[in-house]
Amino acid sequence: MRLQNLYSINILSMSNVRVRFAPSPTGPLHIGGVRTALYNYLFAKKNGGTFILRIEDTDQTRYVPEAEEYIIKSLAWFGLTPEEGPGLGGDFGPYRQSERKDMYGQYATELVEKGHAYYCFDTSEELTVWRKKNEAEKNHSAKYNHATRMSMRNSLSLSQEETDRLLKEGENITVRLNVPEGRTIHIKDEVRGDVSFESDELDDKIILKGDGMPTYHLANIVDDHLMEITHVIRGEEWLPSTAHHVLMYEMFGWTAPSFSHLPLILKPVGSGKLSKRDGAKFGFPVFPLEWFDKEENVTYQGFKEDGYLPEAVTNFISLLGWNPGNDEEMFTLDELIEAFDPARIVKSGAKFDVDKAKWFNQQYIIAKPNTELAEMLMPMAKERGYDVSEDFMIKFAELMKERAEMMPDFFTAGAFFFEMPTEIDEKMAKKKYKLENRTHFDALIGSMEGMQQFTSSALESVVKSYIAEQELSFGAIMPILRLGTCGTMKGPDLFETMELLGQETVVSRMKDSIEKFTVLKNAQNG
Repeated sequence: MRLQNLYSINILSMSNVRVRFAPSPTGPLHIGGVRTALYNYLFAKKNGGTFILRIEDTDQTRYVPEAEEYIIKSLAWFGLTPEEGPGLGGDFGPYRQSERKDMYGQYATELVEKGHAYYCFDTSEELTVWRKKNEAEKNHSAKYNHATRMSMRNSLSLSQEETDRLLKEGENITVRLNVPEGRTIHIKDEVRGDVSFESDELDDKIILKGDGMPTYHLANIVDDHLMEITHVIRGEEWLPSTAHHVLMYEMFGWTAPSFSHLPLILKPVGSGKLSKRDGAKFGFPVFPLEWFDKEENVTYQGFKEDGYLPEAVTNFISLLGWNPGNDEEMFTLDELIEAFDPARIVKSGAKFDVDKAKWFNQQYIIAKPNTELAEMLMPMAKERGYDVSEDFMIKFAELMKERAEMMPDFFTAGAFFFEMPTEIDEKMAKKKYKLENRTHFDALIGSMEGMQQFTSSALESVVKSYIAEQELSFGAIMPILRLGTCGTMKGPDLFETMELLGQETVVSRMKDSIEKFTVLKNAQNG
């Protein structure tokens, strides 16, 4: 904790902070990736730095053309706008690694010339045979490293003449890192403290593939160096690779950035990292936006399509692995920037609590101005075939906002504002409606039909005055008025609901409902 606190103080005094979010476009952006982007964004903004988007598309075998656009749209939905990146420009571009391909070879060659890397000529078939042989011998720990490299086909084991010949032929040539023996590699991780790796346990990672494309390991550190990245904030799954990266910084003679490895976002129940399968299993999204998986022929819902507000999801995921040091939970993006302190990022994984996510969403719905909610609800209403005015929608948003966890809830819980439900709560109608009260309801309907000002206050006065004059109980009248108007006992203030529905609609619904209730009661009485 002492080291982490020192780290926090030092960071805040630094200038020219540059961080990057560097996803691979191999599929949709997972919510864990969004949290990584968010923490990078918050850290940059907190320190007056620069937030960069870099697309790491070196793995062309897994490249998905639609994924890059999806990543950019997802960040935009959350309001996490990079200062530099594809389509944005910047002094350190290009920001797609595939467009930087030509530069990586020279850095791989530099490491070879310094003796820190070597050329490999093993074919994929030869490597497959080698792995199967080790599996058969139950030598599961066998790695391509200091213990095995001299028995393989590479520029260290072959003669110079043979090496030159194979290089000239130019086939199946990869470059591997020459990991030194007997080293303890120390990493000062700003989340996890001092982390060490023994070099003898590391493999000689491929840093340049046979097609001339770099692997993640080479491209990542070369780009971070050239783009002057000062802080690397990424998921803990990259922590084991950091040993190789620190070695390469040393081999090049470069200063390594500060490293922070974030805890995993875990399944809601059980153990393990949250996956898209968990979302499907437990009925909640794990992607920001809807994603169609062509290989599986399956559409995965996104937080947006499920009815979450982006600011609610941002607030929710900000607390999955970080806390502000007090009991405060509600933060706008600007407030998160102000409160964010990387010293308060935790080591342990955080379980994804979907109920908590819904709670956050409801709080943000309640807090959002009615006019803004109305703007969001209007297109949703049109999709459902509802044609209403903007004024109607603003009032509707006001009445229903405390009853909606998700945006679609406005239309499921408040469907009666747009059409009388085809099914009414018959059980409640049979219980509450008394045949002897028919004359009272007819009288009340008549009074409503004759009102000059059909307002909630006027309606409340008419109904309550009638109940008092006739010495009736509220329980004999009010439930039937609500059932007759809404078809359900659930809903916002009845008189405000009636005012929004309008005189003609309320009178028509009540007349129809009283007839139905009478038929139901007669049938019940036999």
